[in-house]
Amino acid sequence: MSIKLICSDIDGTLLQYGKKELEDEIFEQIRELHRRGILFCPASGRQYTSLRKLFAPVADCCVFLCENGGVIYKDEQCIAKNPMPRALAEEIANDLWTRSDGQGEVMLSGQNTAYLMERGMGMLQRIQFIGNNYQIIHAPSEVPEEITKVSVYLHEGVESYTERFVPRWKEANCAVAGPYWIDTTFANKGIGVRSICKTLDIDLADVMAFGDNYNDVSMLDIVGVPYIMDGAAAPLREKYPNHTPRPEDVLREFLK
Repeated sequence: MSIKLICSDIDGTLLQYGKKELEDEIFEQIRELHRRGILFCPASGRQYTSLRKLFAPVADCCVFLCENGGVIYKDEQCIAKNPMPRALAEEIANDLWTRSDGQGEVMLSGQNTAYLMERGMGMLQRIQFIGNNYQIIHAPSEVPEEITKVSVYLHEGVESYTERFVPRWKEANCAVAGPYWIDTTFANKGIGVRSICKTLDIDLADVMAFGDNYNDVSMLDIVGVPYIMDGAAAPLREKYPNHTPRPEDVLREFLK
């Protein structure tokens, strides 16, 4: 095994919750990986605009897995996209909106724009915080492009809604994506990583990946070297033997 690609989740992994900017150390590590012929891949539910800003100093060293695998960017170009069937995306969005007890706010993701059905409960501020392009809408039918992901933001947390939505929308890979988010998409991070490896002729065994939540499982399950964060849920820590508090700690040792 010779590592050729390193993928990392962002929120809760490279960015512990509440942080807005990456540490300089990760940029130095990504540059050194690139010098050694190893590509770095931010793998996130975020859109490309947000990820491109976050990794601006090293964007030329990266391939970007966006929208949980719904969109892949490299060298400023969209090289792959996995949209949802339109009717199903609209059905899910309406369900997340109407069956979240007036607490849920819905985001529909296009290639590089987030379309927000908001109730003033914090989703808009979160989207502004991470730097997404966005547009306010009032119904899913207003989205003028293909939909790659449908998410619900629950400002009181996902715990009371996980069983309500996740089993219902298994066909759309419904999964908890953080303390406040549940995502649906026809892609997932595993599909995104497979697409990247196929395009760039990389063996999955030669991929290292970092994650912290259930939407990372599809990625962690297929790579040669998966790492779970120390702060992940207990079932995830039990599933994966490699634990770390920070990807930078692992990369520091890897680059020695």
